[in-house]
Amino acid sequence: MSKVDQKELLQAGVHFGHLKRKWHPKMAPYIFMEKNGIHIIDLNKTTVKLEEAANAMKQVAKSGKKILFVATKKQAKDAVESRVRPTQMPYVTERWPGGMLTNFATIRKAVRKMSMIDNMMKDGTFDVLSKRERLQITRQRAKLERDLGSIADLNRLPSALFVVDIKKEHIAVAEARKLNIPTYAIVDTNSDPTLIDFPIPANDDAAKSIDKVLEYVTAAVAEGLEERKMEREKNKASVAKGQEKKEAEATEAVAEKTEEKAS
Repeated sequence: MSKVDQKELLQAGVHFGHLKRKWHPKMAPYIFMEKNGIHIIDLNKTTVKLEEAANAMKQVAKSGKKILFVATKKQAKDAVESRVRPTQMPYVTERWPGGMLTNFATIRKAVRKMSMIDNMMKDGTFDVLSKRERLQITRQRAKLERDLGSIADLNRLPSALFVVDIKKEHIAVAEARKLNIPTYAIVDTNSDPTLIDFPIPANDDAAKSIDKVLEYVTAAVAEGLEERKMEREKNKASVAKGQEKKEAEATEAVAEKTEEKAS
């Protein structure tokens, strides 16, 4: 896994925190100084925490488990969608559906409803409906897509949650904590890092800062997925080789018995 480049973090403005009057006292260990009334985050601490979180997320991905990314603030949406989509991990960028985790069964019902509508559109059932019914279903489908997004393929609770701005996504964080789902998050100077298992002290307001942190963690996730793929292929090849060996031994045994009978 590539090392975090502090120069890149600096250029992306990862070190800019909030105004001093908005700070959370528990962020004190991660604050380097105050400048013009704004807290400056210690990038040495950010580097350590970012590498720690990225490595842990890599292991989650390598084990074949899902990490749900949550970022509904405007400046984070594009970064999450572009960085997370290639990893095929689920993400929420429009609105956090209350009970998404704690009432997962209900969310799954909504997902099944969306799937049912999709099937109607594929098998021709949708076409025989009245214009009014088609319009209602189309609007319903659009709302479900907006609310559920990429979580449509999430068949079970995620094994981890990655959050951009834990103050804005406090409901998601609370649900994850209630279910003991490990949390990873970009935590700015106005938030409580003790609410998160793997806090990454960083600017959670600037698009460049958010994108830079996501670049590192999603690269780690992709690396974990690739290692999982390679290990599975290696195991598959090993099993195939073992099977070939057994078949060869069986053939040899049959040949020996045939020779014994012939003699």
